[in-house]
Amino acid sequence: MTEEEAKKVEVEVEVTKEKPPAPADDSKALAIVEKVADKSTPEKPIAEKQGGSSIRDLALARVETEKRNSLIKAWEDNEKAKADNKATKKVSVILSWENTKKANIEAEMKKIEEQLEKKKAEYAEKMKNKVAMIHREAEEKRAMVEAKRGEEVLKAEEMAAKYRATGHAPKKPIGCFGA
Repeated sequence: MTEEEAKKVEVEVEVTKEKPPAPADDSKALAIVEKVADKSTPEKPIAEKQGGSSIRDLALARVETEKRNSLIKAWEDNEKAKADNKATKKVSVILSWENTKKANIEAEMKKIEEQLEKKKAEYAEKMKNKVAMIHREAEEKRAMVEAKRGEEVLKAEEMAAKYRATGHAPKKPIGCFGA
């Protein structure tokens, strides 16, 4: 019977070796930290180690270390995310402030441009009025010159008629005593 029990044990060992490992859950991946053994103290084979409790203690310590490291990593990622969100929010506030200031300045510039356009239109109207007034004065002066010329022509015609009627010739004024 001992041979049969040994065969059963071997079969059970082989069955456990053939079983594939369960797929890893990547949703909460843990950082695996491998412990580097000191070169000064060579590891003892499992048979030479002092009991199974020390192996279990080492495994528990390793699991505890991995758990602590994964918590630290999660905390670090959380803090980085907080810092990124805070910086993004501040950049957004600055961008909003910049856009508001730009809009205010553009509105002020548009208002000033409208005022300048209004002044330009007023000055253009004044200049047109001045040009019209100068043109009117020029027309008046031309009319006065034409009237005076007409009077002088009429006077010359009357004098010519008088000289013809009397038969006298007009006197020439002397060049140096000209009228």
